[in-house]
Amino acid sequence: MIVAARGLLWKAYRMPLALFRRLILPVLAGVVAVSIGFVAFSLGQNEVSKKLDLSNYELSFNEDFDKLDVSAWGPGTRWIAHTPWNGDFGAAQFADPVPGFPFVVENGILRIEARRESNGTWRSGLLASTDPKGAGFLQQFGYFEMRAKLPAGPGLWPAFWLIANKDKDSSAEIDILEHYGQFPGDFESVIHVWRHAPGAQNYQATLRHKIPAGLLSADFHLYGASVDADWIVIYLDRVEIGRTPTPPEHRRPMFILLNLALGGGWPIEQTPNPSYMLVDSVRAYKKKSP
Repeated sequence: MIVAARGLLWKAYRMPLALFRRLILPVLAGVVAVSIGFVAFSLGQNEVSKKLDLSNYELSFNEDFDKLDVSAWGPGTRWIAHTPWNGDFGAAQFADPVPGFPFVVENGILRIEARRESNGTWRSGLLASTDPKGAGFLQQFGYFEMRAKLPAGPGLWPAFWLIANKDKDSSAEIDILEHYGQFPGDFESVIHVWRHAPGAQNYQATLRHKIPAGLLSADFHLYGASVDADWIVIYLDRVEIGRTPTPPEHRRPMFILLNLALGGGWPIEQTPNPSYMLVDSVRAYKKKSP
């Protein structure tokens, strides 16, 4: 629905990125889509949506959070608590795990806590499935899914995403879920290519999904993406809600991240303290061998 080159347009309009996406990009979407050559489709309420069929897939990664195997940076744990490239982001610091914070597992549910400390700074949690040396889980193509209940409130920015960043020329990112608490009636899926060469143009395709306000914080839902050589397809509760052509950079193995961040271009003065993101499972599937 929206295709844009993030860096060029950001400089032109000089406003918070989240606000920029909502107010400016819809006007320019048609022009930019033609110039870049990729189009993203977000399904409206009157369009026929497709249910996911996993009969030709097999489970390749299964995290049920009966316990949590995490360390700050690895090695040897299933998860680490920072981005492997040491590029943490947002208005809350992602904390090294200690007993009781920012991760708690109870009855098969992971709780990620964001809280404001006595000095006014915020801390929260992130999980990544590979360590800085690339050890851990990553997969080329397949279906990736998280079952979670999101927190409600302005300034909150939970996400579920995939990254391929070992190529010297570019990094590829799929934000399966980005939810800005400022807007309880929608969430976004964003496909990025970050090109490393000086002056190279980045790529972005954004799909915005309209939902009943408060739906994502009222109960658990499944957030998923199917990735193959041709299409990236986004699912909510295993029903297709949007798709975009797969950029060449996304045809590489990708690893999993999930986090409860703050900010993302929006103020955090009224963010509930503490706030919790609840995660029931994270899974990946790959196609069965012929």
